[in-house]
Amino acid sequence: MDPFEGPGFRGKRTRIVGLYTSPPDGATVVCADELGPVIPRAFPPAPGWSPDGHRIKSEVDYSRGPEKTWVYGALRIRDGHEITMTASSRNSVFYQQFLQKVENANPVGDIYVVTDNLSSHNSKSTREWLEDHPRIHHVFIPVGACWLNLQEGWWRIFRKTALAGQSFAGPPDIEQATRLATTQLNSRARPWVWGRPAPPTRPLRRRYMYTV
Repeated sequence: MDPFEGPGFRGKRTRIVGLYTSPPDGATVVCADELGPVIPRAFPPAPGWSPDGHRIKSEVDYSRGPEKTWVYGALRIRDGHEITMTASSRNSVFYQQFLQKVENANPVGDIYVVTDNLSSHNSKSTREWLEDHPRIHHVFIPVGACWLNLQEGWWRIFRKTALAGQSFAGPPDIEQATRLATTQLNSRARPWVWGRPAPPTRPLRRRYMYTV
């Protein structure tokens, strides 16, 4: 019997928080999710200036490339290390490839994967694949409770590092930005602790009352 098992929303929430605060001995807890699609964008070059000093007007030409890219991510709670992978689709095949990367990065002990109940996460193909990889255990978050997945917080940092203000010509550029941003963030990774941090403690300045 799973020590964190419980019925209903409250039981599932308690189980996930229990994995964050008191993980089973020798087990690894990761939070997984997909970001995207990240779509390449094509912009015209900036307008130039004519020889007599007039700005050359150009028609607005904004378009999105036909190729889409999804970013798979898994956050290891105990040290904040992230595993990412880019793929052209969000389906069972790519998800199983990503789980294989997670398993290769954690060769010892059971792996608890906290994620949402997406069709590719719980498809027949994925369940059959998991039968050959008994160390991996899915822990699905309740519907409407994405805040229980700590990977969502890491995505916010990733967007600022890799995607903010960038224009990508194609999937290779997105893959390169993902790889470089993941390396940079892993170089300064810290354990992710569940719960609101304690307020900073600073001494209060003395207040004096003067009477006239």
